[in-house]
Amino acid sequence: MTVGVARLAFRLYEIHSLKEKRSIVKSLVEKSRNRFNVSVAEVADQDVYQRAAIGIAVVGNDARVINSLLDRIIDFMETLGPAELVSREIELIPMG
Repeated sequence: MTVGVARLAFRLYEIHSLKEKRSIVKSLVEKSRNRFNVSVAEVADQDVYQRAAIGIAVVGNDARVINSLLDRIIDFMETLGPAELVSREIELIPMG
């Protein structure tokens, strides 16, 4: 079994309130969760208007498949809206 984890940092433009930010982040999280059936959540910077940190977790048997899935999710999130991906970290953790 392998656990794949990704941490993404986005820069948000033309955001002037936390309400606007949460709307964009919620859209990114929900669309990704629904399309790929993975765990996705905002993991940091909740009170910062211009930044969003999103975490993704996937569990499976094949590390290559998990890595490919994380890449596809990240590519999908990049196309969704007024958020620019500024950094990404992917870690694959073999279990047992």
